[in-house]
This record gives sequence, structure tokens and C-alpha cells, in this order.
Amino acid sequence: MLLPVTPALGVVLAVLLVFAAAVAAGASLGRAREILVAGLRAALQLGAVSLLIGGVVHSLGPLLGFVALMFAVAVWTAGRRITANRTWWWAVLPIGAGVVPVVGLLLLTGLVEVRGLALIPVAGILIGGALTATVLGGRRALDELGIRRGEVEAGMALGLLDRDARLEVARPAASDALLPGLDQTRTVGIVTLPGAFVGMLLGGASPVEAGAVQLFVLVALMAVQAVAVALVLELVARGRMHRR
Repeated sequence: MLLPVTPALGVVLAVLLVFAAAVAAGASLGRAREILVAGLRAALQLGAVSLLIGGVVHSLGPLLGFVALMFAVAVWTAGRRITANRTWWWAVLPIGAGVVPVVGLLLLTGLVEVRGLALIPVAGILIGGALTATVLGGRRALDELGIRRGEVEAGMALGLLDRDARLEVARPAASDALLPGLDQTRTVGIVTLPGAFVGMLLGGASPVEAGAVQLFVLVALMAVQAVAVALVLELVARGRMHRR
């Protein structure tokens, strides 16, 4: 076990959460309340999942329902982070297009079986990666278009289509969404030992097996995130996702 589950762990968690919120408030980052709410939600949600997961892993219907719930929450979270208007639902495309083919390939090749203890963690990692890339790519693209609106109009005046003019401005900013995944992959084993690797070692796997699984996770995440960023950029460029 990486960390013993004791009252001391709960105290440390509470202290760290309050500390994070205090730093955000002291630096006027405007996210102190969100940090507290996110930490409390995480505790409640992980507690609920801990109670439910034992039941869903043994039945196909609840298992697929749980994965669908994960996907739906990711779409809602990503879409509402990008825009507050009703175009948020377009986030289903970048997240789905990134995750579904990879999960389908794993199931077809038999690398992952349709059972909870294998499917839920893998799907969760991929959906989470797609969520992050979609949010970062979409927000950066829309922010850039808002700031550099004059350049978009100049491009259109020179004869570029609306989509092409927006792409020229938004593409470099949106591509920054790939940097966290790229840096994590480039520095794995040197700067960090990610969760899948450590978890497998603690579970009794050999270092080679743990390394192979972690390599798959990192490469799969890069594929998922590349698709997610490309699609959310296209949606923004075509005006499907926008802000008032």
C-alpha cells in the first residue's frame, strides 16, 4: 500500500486542501472556493465509487452504465469549461472520437476484457485525458480568437474563408494543450513515476510488466489527446463552439 489509510491521512488531506485554497486566495487567483469544492467533491465521489464499484464489476449492464456516466460527466465538464452557452454539448465529439476508437481497439484485440477491474480504470484514464485536452484546447482557441479578432478579420479581408482565418490564429494556442501529455511522456522514469507504474508494482507485477503498461497508457493518452485537440479546434474554427 502506497499510503496507509489512517486518521493521519485524513488530517493531512484536510490541511493540504485548506492550504491550497488559502494560497489561491492570498494570490488573488480567484479559484479558492473552486479548490475547496473540488476537494470535497472528490472525497464524496471517490467514497461513492468505492462502495459501488464492487457491484458493477460483476454485471455487464451496470458496468457499461458506469462507463457511460463517466463519459457524460466528462462531456458536461469539458463543454461547460469551454463555453457557458448551449454549444457546450459539442464537446461530445472530441472526447468521443479520441476515446472510443482506443477502447474499441483494446477490446477487439483482447488486451482489455469487458470486466470492471480492467475496463473502468483504462476507460477512466483515457476519458480524463481527453477531457483535459479538450478543455485546454477549446479555451485557448476561443481566448486567442477573442484577443486577436482583428487578425481574423484581416485574414478574411485577404480572401481566407472564415474557418481558415480562425485556424491560422487559434491553432498555435490550441496546440499548447498537448504539452502536459508530451512533457509527462518525455520525462517518465526520470522526473516522475506515474500511477499505473507504481500501482502495478505495489500489486505484485514485475518492473517490466509495470513499465509496459505505463508505456501503453502514455502513448494511448497522446493519441486520444491529439484527436481531442484537433477536433475541438475544428469545432471552434467552424463556429460550432463559441462564446457570446
